[in-house]
Amino acid sequence: MANYIDGYVLPISRDRLDDYKHLVEAAASIWKEHGALAYREYIGDDMNREGTSSFTDLIAATDDEVIIFGWVEFASREARDQANEKVATDPRMAELIRSSNADFDAVRMAYGGFQAFVQS
Repeated sequence: MANYIDGYVLPISRDRLDDYKHLVEAAASIWKEHGALAYREYIGDDMNREGTSSFTDLIAATDDEVIIFGWVEFASREARDQANEKVATDPRMAELIRSSNADFDAVRMAYGGFQAFVQS
């Protein structure tokens, strides 16, 4: 059976990257505790390719922001649904968000759940 992922793209202020990294390292542990197989985030490095739209344009990132591209991998959509429900009600997540100075804004995040199509 192919795995399932939640994928996302979001902007983070360059001057808040350390705070954001602390937030997501803690969040990744919680997600994995609740069933995620892997949690990955990357910082955009080469964001423009002629003839395409960029992630930067998609989320209207400013010059003082970096693009974060990430995904959380699960065994199945059902496992994802169960894990996300547990994460959403885990009091540690609420405390992480409340106490963080990471400048995270979910409204500016592009998100989706994806089933496997091609794996090579």
